[in-house]
Amino acid sequence: MSQEILVNITPREVRVALLESSILQEIYIERSLHQGLLGNIYKGRVNRLLPGIQAAFVDIGLDRSAFLHVSDMTVQDHAPHVYPDIRELLVVGQEILVQVYKDPLGSKGARLTTQFTIPSRYLVLTPQSFHVAVSQRIVDETERQRLLAMTTAGEQGGFIFRTAAEGAKQAEIDADKIFLNTLWSEVVSRTALVKPTEMVYEEIPIVLRVLRDMVGYEVEKIRVDHQVAVSEMKAFAERYVPALAERIEYYHSDRPLFDVYGVENELQKSLERKVPLKSGGHIVIDQTEAMTTIDVNTGSYSGSSHHEQTIFTTNLEAIDVIARQVRLRNLGGIIIIDFIDMTDPAHQEHLLQSLKSSLAKDSAKIQVSELSSLGLVQMTRKRTRESLEHILCAPCPLCHKRGSIKSLETVCYEVFRELKRIAHNYPWTGYLVIASPQLTNELLNEESTLLAELEAELKKPIKLQAEASYTQERYDILPLSERIEA
Repeated sequence: MSQEILVNITPREVRVALLESSILQEIYIERSLHQGLLGNIYKGRVNRLLPGIQAAFVDIGLDRSAFLHVSDMTVQDHAPHVYPDIRELLVVGQEILVQVYKDPLGSKGARLTTQFTIPSRYLVLTPQSFHVAVSQRIVDETERQRLLAMTTAGEQGGFIFRTAAEGAKQAEIDADKIFLNTLWSEVVSRTALVKPTEMVYEEIPIVLRVLRDMVGYEVEKIRVDHQVAVSEMKAFAERYVPALAERIEYYHSDRPLFDVYGVENELQKSLERKVPLKSGGHIVIDQTEAMTTIDVNTGSYSGSSHHEQTIFTTNLEAIDVIARQVRLRNLGGIIIIDFIDMTDPAHQEHLLQSLKSSLAKDSAKIQVSELSSLGLVQMTRKRTRESLEHILCAPCPLCHKRGSIKSLETVCYEVFRELKRIAHNYPWTGYLVIASPQLTNELLNEESTLLAELEAELKKPIKLQAEASYTQERYDILPLSERIEA
C-alpha cells in the first residue's frame, strides 16, 4: 500500500497528514499555544500524596499538577505488579525526575512515569531496564533473533528495537545506540542544573518526529509547504535516515497543499456524527467523557432479499470505515461498537476477525473483546493525546456540552411557571419578559392563548420584548416599569 505524508506549516500551527492509497488515514496537529508534552522530561516537585489510590500530584510547572501512579514508578526488588505504599517512595516536597507519557486530556492533568523511554529511529533507550527486546509488530522470528544479536544492554540501560528497525544494518543500530547513550548522559547532567518544575528534556518538533516515528520505507513522498522546514527535515534525514532524504520535497504551488489532496474536506467530515457507507447505510459516532459509541445502521440500504445477508454486508462494510475513523479522529479509551444484530454464528465470527484485521494497521495499542449477545463489541485504544474533535472544537456555549437545546415549547412553559413564582413572591404591577425573537414569536403565536389566560389569572399585564443577543433558552423577567429600551 503506497503512502504519502503531507506537512502543512503556518506560523502558529503544524499539521501532518498520512495518506494511504491517496486516502487520509491519520492527522497530527500541533499548535504553538498548545504544544504537546508527550515525551518531555521534567524535574518535578511532589505537592500532594493520595494514599487511597496510591498516587501523587506532581508540580512540573503547568497550570494543573500532573498525576503519578505507583504502578508507573520504577521500583527495585519488587515482584511484578506488586508495589509498595506510595508513602514509602515519596514525600511532599520531594524533587523527582519524571516523564510525560500522556498529554493533559480534557479536565485531567498530564500522566507521568519514572520508567523513562528515549526513542531514536531504530531503538528506544530504557534507562531503568537493562534488557533488550523487539517490537511485537516484527513477527518474523528469524528477524527478531537477528536484531537481538546486534546489541546488548549498556551502562545507560536497555533497548527496545522499534518496528522501523526491521532490516536495519549493524552500523545504523550502533549509531542509534551511541546517540541515545549520549543524549541520556546530557539529560542526567542537566538534571543537576535545573530548578524544580523546570523542563530537563524536550521532545523534538513534530516536523522531525514525522521522520523518526511515522515514516517507513513504504512512504513514497513527503511533501512540505515550508522551505525552511524542508531544509531542517532533509538535514535530520541525512543524519539518521539517509534513504528518506531524497523523498522530501518542497511543495510551492499557489493552491494550498491540503486542498489539492482533499485533506481539508476530510477534516470537515471527521467532525460530523454521521458517516455514510457506500451501500447507503451509515455509522453514528458519539464521544463522551467516559467512552465513545459507534452505532451501525442499514439506512437506505435494502440489499438482497435475504435479511441476514443484508445485515452482514452492512456490518462488514462498516468495519473498514470504523477502523479508519478511529485512527483519523484519534478516538481513545473505551469504544463500544453497536453492530446490527446477526443470528448466524459464522457471520459473527467472520465479523470479529475482520474488525481485528482492519484495526491491526493502527499504530496505537488496541484490545478487542468478543461480540456480545446484543451485537456489541467493546474495544480499548491507548490514548496519549487529545482526540481530533477536542483539538479542533470547543464546547457549545448554547447547549453546554449536552448536544441539544431546549425546545421553544419547553422554554415557553418555563416562562409561565416563573411568572407564577414571581407573582406569588413580589407585588409587581406588571411583568416584562425579555427573550430571543424566536421565543417571543412563539409566545405571541403558538402560545398566545395560554399567555392571555395567565395574564387574566394574574390580573396584571405581561409584555414581551425581543432581544436579538439572547439565545433560545435565555430569558429575563423584570417589573414592567423597568422596560429596557431597544
